[in-house]
Amino acid sequence: MPSILIIDDEPGIRLTLASILEDEKYKVFTSQDALEGIETLNNNVIDLIFLDVLLPKLGGIEALERIRKEFPAVEIVMISGHANIDMAVRAVKLGAFDFLEKPLSLEKTLTVCRNAIAIKKLREENKTLKKLSSFASEDIIGTSATIRKIRETVKQAADSDARILITGENGSGKEVIARAVHLCSARAERPFVDVNCAAIPETLIESELFGHEKGAFTDAVSTRKGRFELADGGTLFLDEIGDMSLSAQAKVLRVIQEQKIERVGGEKTIETDVRIIAATNQDLEKACEEGRFRRDLFFRLNVIPIHVPPLRERMEDIPLLLCHFLKLMEKEITLEAGTAEILAAHDWPGNVRELKNLAERIAVMHQDNLITSEELGKLLNKKAKKPANTEQGGMTELSSNILEQSFSEARDSFEKFYLEFQFQKNNGIISRTAEAIGIYPSNLHAKLRKYNITTAGSSKE
Repeated sequence: MPSILIIDDEPGIRLTLASILEDEKYKVFTSQDALEGIETLNNNVIDLIFLDVLLPKLGGIEALERIRKEFPAVEIVMISGHANIDMAVRAVKLGAFDFLEKPLSLEKTLTVCRNAIAIKKLREENKTLKKLSSFASEDIIGTSATIRKIRETVKQAADSDARILITGENGSGKEVIARAVHLCSARAERPFVDVNCAAIPETLIESELFGHEKGAFTDAVSTRKGRFELADGGTLFLDEIGDMSLSAQAKVLRVIQEQKIERVGGEKTIETDVRIIAATNQDLEKACEEGRFRRDLFFRLNVIPIHVPPLRERMEDIPLLLCHFLKLMEKEITLEAGTAEILAAHDWPGNVRELKNLAERIAVMHQDNLITSEELGKLLNKKAKKPANTEQGGMTELSSNILEQSFSEARDSFEKFYLEFQFQKNNGIISRTAEAIGIYPSNLHAKLRKYNITTAGSSKE
């Protein structure tokens, strides 16, 4: 619901205009002078201001200049009963959307109001698109098929307020995905509030989420807003929601259904406008079967599911991520050829979080601009794995033989080597291999038959 602020020292104008706008389903605030209006702007999200020219304490034109500097996203329509062309031109040059003369025409006022809010919405959408295009390339790092798919899902999901459930192992980057959705959405200018449900004691989770009134319990020495209130208009990220108690789950479900909360110890109902993104490293469907998680809440949260794969399932992204983290630390380091084998030899139980720790270790302990595979191995305490096709000659033998072949023979030799490597890397799973290399499963089947690559014991899924 768009919100409008009327700043006018005439009570009759404020009352009449507010009544008209409220009938049109706008949320309306009123102020009798510009200083009071600026205070309202500090405490509320306002889309449009009707600002009188002649005001006590601070004149309308001066107020226009100040509001333009402090609240550039707000549209402003000037109103006056003593208007002249020079004043109107000056107001527009200073950033006013339009200039209306008193007495106000009902039809013209509503038309200007609708147009101003539409323009503001269009500007916000353009800003969102710019953020989206830069975000995908700068923050969700990777070229693997799964990461490309996640980026596409983020783009599609950001335009709606649909709830999202992000699953994946600890450290795989679930919060990064949640922030991506928020920053790409129309809520990007509003708060992103995260709650780690596993880190909050069961006795305090309801107070954290919904707030509490003074005296609600022993330590409640003052009234406190909960995370739902703090995230109003923005996004609430419920991390590790699988660890939330059944009692808290029931109350979260109620908030989702009614979009209202009550503080602990309070009787007042508070409306909320919050997009919920939840994340977990648990199998919530199994938790539902075992009675540890409410099935109705699971279905409410799982509108758009996003699974973030562990790092060991997207090895091709590791060098890119490592370079990204080093760049963030303002450390320019080149990875020597062969370091990819060292990185691939590690299982990465801590996922992206562990890789970031490695980047910090390199930034602190390594002084040169080039890091060798031997040095990287020492930092990881790992040795490079042999290539997957060692028993068939591997890349070294392939490289020496391929130069003696014709172009078509060399192409087929490399394609066979590449397919065998990818097939083994993806545990003989046809669909996963096809997705990883970007071809249809039917085409992959044909190529495996062409090169007599055994698929015995392989899985389509």
